[in-house]
Amino acid sequence: MSERRFAMLMLLVFAAAFFVPWQHSRVSEAILEGIYLSQWYAREHVILCVLPALLIAGAIGVFISQGAVMRYLGANAPRPLAYAVASVSGAVLAVCSCTILPLFAGIYKRGAGLGPAIAFLFAGPAINVLAIILTARLLGWELGLARVIAAVGFAIILGLIMHLLFRRSEQQRQDEAAEAAQGNPEVGSDDGPSGGRTVALFATMIAILVAANWAQSDDSPV
Repeated sequence: MSERRFAMLMLLVFAAAFFVPWQHSRVSEAILEGIYLSQWYAREHVILCVLPALLIAGAIGVFISQGAVMRYLGANAPRPLAYAVASVSGAVLAVCSCTILPLFAGIYKRGAGLGPAIAFLFAGPAINVLAIILTARLLGWELGLARVIAAVGFAIILGLIMHLLFRRSEQQRQDEAAEAAQGNPEVGSDDGPSGGRTVALFATMIAILVAANWAQSDDSPV
């Protein structure tokens, strides 16, 4: 940090200490509510949502072969198949817009094309099983169905737009991934832990994620 920035920071701290009416009840209550919200977020969201998502993303990087990801979600995969799989994969997850980020990073690093990965990123939080069930129960199955169709449709459109905007750099990345797969047979191979064990592992992790977020906490501040 430069001396100028440090001086500005110290000036802001002094101004806040001098001018802010800390003794006012509204100010103190606002600060306490912010601390309470941070505590709730750490207990209810980080532990129940973000941590399981990080574990699933790590499992994707370890147990899902790059060849399998590129076969279904890669830039050279059939476009209808890639976008269809990516846009509906989030339905089995109970994730929010921040929890989906580790999963997006996991499939993208394993060779998924930018377009399908973006479609997964945008559709996942909107069509997860909890959101669809809640929407259908409260607003009717018509709006629940409309939510699914709109979320999948817009996710595919956004994925296609991102693919067109970054097609050159994305093609270069896919070519490098293909060369790495050819140079290392293990990268493109589906050999590894038995399929049954891998499926059981992911099913268990997803079930934990869904079960942990099925019911909202009674002391939720939101």
